[in-house]
Amino acid sequence: MKKTYKAFILAAMLGTGACNKDSDYLDVQPKNIIPTETLFSDPTLVLSALANLYDRQLDFSGLDNGWASFADFSEAFPSENGSAYLVQRNGWGFGEWGTWDYAYIRELNLFIQRATAATKLSEDDKKRFIAEARFLRANYYFEMVKRMGGVPLITAPLEFTGDVVSLQYPRAKESEVYDFIISEAEAIKDLLPSNPDEKARVTKGAALAMEARAALYAGSIAKYGTNTPQVSLPGNEVGIPASMANGYYTKALAAAQQIINGSAGGYQLYKEIPNLSENFASIFYDKSGKNKESIWVEDFKAGTTKTHSFTVNDQPYSQSEEGGDAGRLNPSLNIVEAFEKLDNTYAPLATTDASGNPIFYTNQQDIFAGRDARLEGTVIIPGGLFKSQPVDIWAGYQLADGSIFSSSDAADLRALPGTNQSVQVLGRDGPANGKEFRTQSGFYIRKYLDPATGSGRRGRRSDVAFIRYRYAEVLLNAAEAAFELNQPGVALGYINQVRSRAGLTNPLTDINFDRIVHERRVELVFEGHTLFDMKRWRLAHVVWDGNQMTLADLKTNIGSATKRNTQPWGLWPYKYYNPGNPNNGKWLFKEVKPNLVTGANRFQFGNYYSQINNDILSNNPKIVKQPNQ
Repeated sequence: MKKTYKAFILAAMLGTGACNKDSDYLDVQPKNIIPTETLFSDPTLVLSALANLYDRQLDFSGLDNGWASFADFSEAFPSENGSAYLVQRNGWGFGEWGTWDYAYIRELNLFIQRATAATKLSEDDKKRFIAEARFLRANYYFEMVKRMGGVPLITAPLEFTGDVVSLQYPRAKESEVYDFIISEAEAIKDLLPSNPDEKARVTKGAALAMEARAALYAGSIAKYGTNTPQVSLPGNEVGIPASMANGYYTKALAAAQQIINGSAGGYQLYKEIPNLSENFASIFYDKSGKNKESIWVEDFKAGTTKTHSFTVNDQPYSQSEEGGDAGRLNPSLNIVEAFEKLDNTYAPLATTDASGNPIFYTNQQDIFAGRDARLEGTVIIPGGLFKSQPVDIWAGYQLADGSIFSSSDAADLRALPGTNQSVQVLGRDGPANGKEFRTQSGFYIRKYLDPATGSGRRGRRSDVAFIRYRYAEVLLNAAEAAFELNQPGVALGYINQVRSRAGLTNPLTDINFDRIVHERRVELVFEGHTLFDMKRWRLAHVVWDGNQMTLADLKTNIGSATKRNTQPWGLWPYKYYNPGNPNNGKWLFKEVKPNLVTGANRFQFGNYYSQINNDILSNNPKIVKQPNQ
């Protein structure tokens, strides 16, 4: 019971209707329903009910709810024909990303109320159970406020007594929801264990990590919201006064520093493997006691119903354990080139010389040499390894006259010009335009892929955990808060720790906003932060401005917080075929926009806060519409 709490015990029912009383149910109880007094007299049963509430926590991205959210926002290409719309649409609807689950809030409130009233639980058990439920409630309110702005704050189960008006709550101010999250974290942190080995149940570290992130979000909305006055409401249900920014940054830094100084347990950056790229990849699949970086996770367990298909969906095609179910998530060249050089400078990958002639490489990996180790811990590059086997990524041969000699499938063998023997002219893993389940960008995802045998089979699947909070993000949150509070030395100390782990051993001596944005992007990509970071900084409408990306757009302004990022590009390797030429058999590379990329991401002001559904508005006239709704 220590590590995984879902799908093993009978889940108890805490109430089904939105406002029904327990006394309204029939006297004869169904056999699968546990009476409240029985449930809250046994800590094992309480834990089973709590597990159900844990299991319903909302994540923007995750491993068990599909891979497609990772393929949005131009950080990756979706190599599945049914998901091509992600790169063919021109933006997002105003209702995307929204959530409004007050049935879940009610069940959390019921749990808290009933656990508080329980008389047969030990005080220690009661305190922890209640603190956990309060954390889950606060964390879900955090998910709501990130998407919706201010929402009704309901902290007790509502009962219908014939008066509908009494159940109609107005939206709280956006700042009030953040204040609630922060105050709940402060109230419960010392009721939770300080144990970095506890991952699936929340701890003091998780409460402080939530507080730090929430306060950082609130501070940046207050500061940068002045850049988008049209994204606000007069009652501050949307928008936070700029005067509140420093107060939130101060709270964010203080909460993060409690984790950093060890008061929540001995969390630390994962540094277990000499190969720094493999070390970074291992953060996400090492579930041993050596991993002190993950703070709170959604856990999975092989051999149960609680597994996921992330590796099944996204493993390299040539290594698919069942032959063909693979390759859906292809990181873009956009994100690959964001990983800087080891001298702390930004540069596109060198595909041509100053005269525009192709640069030839002896090995495919040579073009990526001397870069941030997180690159190959996040992305499988051409010729890179997964499960100790190289991926087979190349787009064909380039002939002496510059023409391309290739095929539509690796199994389609062809004889090179001047030869009679048919040979493979395309990598088994792609890239080929429109060839689903092979890379179409020239890259595969590495982060969260499970190297365990069987993890890529539908019958077994993977039990790699999804990390919701981890120590590196805490350091980056502290760095950003310190930067905004004009404490550059403190900010540099924290950000350089994260960079050093990635092999960037020349410490930064100067810090600015662009560096803050860049560091979060490369460290936290594909972890569910991209959208919300861009929103809170009020950069989303700038980086996703709806314009097509040119090659010049791709290769310039790397490291700029306002760099356009509206379409995913790729990098395709070719073998050079020119017998007798000293470059014969070497590799050259071409920047390519996959053919299916016809749209360009456009983030509108109405996307900053998700539209509230009409049924919610009609049922509660006290709810104020979103700006631009």
